[in-house]
Amino acid sequence: MPRISYVNGRYVPHADAMVHIEDRGYQFADGVYEVCEIRHGYIVDITRHLDRLNRSLGELRITWPMSRQAMIHVIRETARRNKVRNGLFYLQVTRGVARRDHVFPAEGTKPSLVITAKSTDPAVIAKKNANGIKAITVPDNRWDRVDIKTVGLLSNALVRQQAKEAGAQEAIYVDANGCVKEGAATNVWMVDADGTLITRPAEHGILRGITRTTLMDVAEKLDLRIAERNFTVAEMLAAREVFITAATSICFPVVSIDGQTIANGHPGTISQNIREAFFDVAEKIAI
Repeated sequence: MPRISYVNGRYVPHADAMVHIEDRGYQFADGVYEVCEIRHGYIVDITRHLDRLNRSLGELRITWPMSRQAMIHVIRETARRNKVRNGLFYLQVTRGVARRDHVFPAEGTKPSLVITAKSTDPAVIAKKNANGIKAITVPDNRWDRVDIKTVGLLSNALVRQQAKEAGAQEAIYVDANGCVKEGAATNVWMVDADGTLITRPAEHGILRGITRTTLMDVAEKLDLRIAERNFTVAEMLAAREVFITAATSICFPVVSIDGQTIANGHPGTISQNIREAFFDVAEKIAI
């Protein structure tokens, strides 16, 4: 079945979907995005995703392209038209189309909105959860405002490629002090010897992941302890478990980092328990 995308007010065949060459997302990466999971015909955590979209738009002083309720309707309709039961939707808002100039375009320039949806194979996710994934560490060379979910992802793309070439699936950014920040497209967690979940604080220097936030609710339900603090690469390598979280994967166990085996080299029980309980806690709305 041909895919359908939503572009600036129209549902169009995915192969024909396009924006103007002077869209500021293309010219300047002047835009933001969200990715949200669809599971068994339900959109997961959409309220928190749109809350974060609102924050990102506010930080870049981009206006909403439509009302929040209208956007939810378009998201659901895009998912329905693509017959997605398990997969994800992607939405992107840019400052819009204007003559190329670094300063903002004239007031009233309409933001551009693109929404796509696609199916994914749950068996692929299940296999990664069963086997675990590998990661590498890389120095963080991104701009300071990584707390905004912008479309400016060149560094992330480069280090993901570096990970692939090293036989790994994720790259973990490390700050100048040797402390773990986050993955190229994920938040990073470790479990210490006492079973405490540890992740870097999200006030500055990392993106406040939506799955990360919901996972804290899951941890509370499971009576797990959480500590938000910086931790070093050495601590991570010596951890009882390491896992990464994202809307597209929920909770992937990491069994090897920079070629060093984590714990016994197999996915741990804590990340498994979190994954199994996640959808009982997360918000769900039917497509």
